[in-house]
Amino acid sequence: MTNNSVEIRDLDLHFGAVKVLQQLNLDIHEGEFLVLLGSSGCGKSTLLNCIAGLLEITDGQIWIKGENVTWAEPSQRGIGMVFQSYALYPQMTVRGNLSFGLRNARVPKDEIERRVSRAAEVLQIGPLLDRKPAALSGGQRQRVAIGRALVRDVDVFLFDEPLSNLDAKLRADLRVELKRLHNQLENTMIYVTHDQVEAMTLADRIAIMKGGKIMQLGTPDEIYNRPQNLYVADFIGSPSMNFIQGKVNGMTFTAGDLSMPLDGYQFSGPQTDGQTATIGIRPEHVITGELVANAPMRTTVNVDIVEPMGSDTLVWADLAGKPFRIRMDGQATVSHGDSLEIGLDLARSSLFDTQSELRL
Repeated sequence: MTNNSVEIRDLDLHFGAVKVLQQLNLDIHEGEFLVLLGSSGCGKSTLLNCIAGLLEITDGQIWIKGENVTWAEPSQRGIGMVFQSYALYPQMTVRGNLSFGLRNARVPKDEIERRVSRAAEVLQIGPLLDRKPAALSGGQRQRVAIGRALVRDVDVFLFDEPLSNLDAKLRADLRVELKRLHNQLENTMIYVTHDQVEAMTLADRIAIMKGGKIMQLGTPDEIYNRPQNLYVADFIGSPSMNFIQGKVNGMTFTAGDLSMPLDGYQFSGPQTDGQTATIGIRPEHVITGELVANAPMRTTVNVDIVEPMGSDTLVWADLAGKPFRIRMDGQATVSHGDSLEIGLDLARSSLFDTQSELRL
């Protein structure tokens, strides 16, 4: 049990006949920022609550800092937890909210003062210490909630969708602060979200979950560029990948009359000629403009819908009989009905077996 801050072994959680988490294994490294990502109901918050000791698991083991805490009380696990709800005491000042748990634990007064001052400095809430929650903005309240976990001086922090109640600008601001906080403290942080932007920007590694299982565990770069299955490929990216069904013949992918060279594509394992497969191409990897002339493959599509997005322009077209999205520069001049020449470099694409949905 070395070099890992949290270790989960063969974890099962059942509610009656309903299997919520199944044979789940996960190692979280010392000082790592790990994000549990998935859609609603995939088991990510449930897993976090199991680590925190708020749910009693059916089978398996949980280790924190080399200790088996499977049956330990939450207070004995050396964790700090921040929830989606701020859950601040309205009658107490910020200082009172930060120090309440420490006072109950009979921590000496000078130590309480030291920890509160440190948390206030790190989170930049020093001027707010004598205010009550009603006088704070949503972002300030969430900082106080994070500070309440911070003063516990623990090794592992658990975050359960802490930014989901905030507006988009505040979320972006606090995301940066959380990253800065992790860089400062170098503690292990486990963070639950359904927001892939949060996951990609915050995480050292991401665990993508579905149906109580981890579908892929990897760095943001690995998850984005080499998704291990069709689910992960479809889940990550906004807009999501374009998918075309066809067949692999040697180093060529064919879909109807369309023939695409797979030169440079790195196969994960052996494949057979005539194997049915699905190819995934990200909208931002479609080549447009002057660079099309140098693309390994070129074709022409008819523009259906244009969505100007400021920094980008999203173009909807048709390729091999399927809707096909193309991300272009925000200044691109393209209209409904135009013919648009595009280029494809399938070395940057992802191929999946149609039956198993696993990466080829």
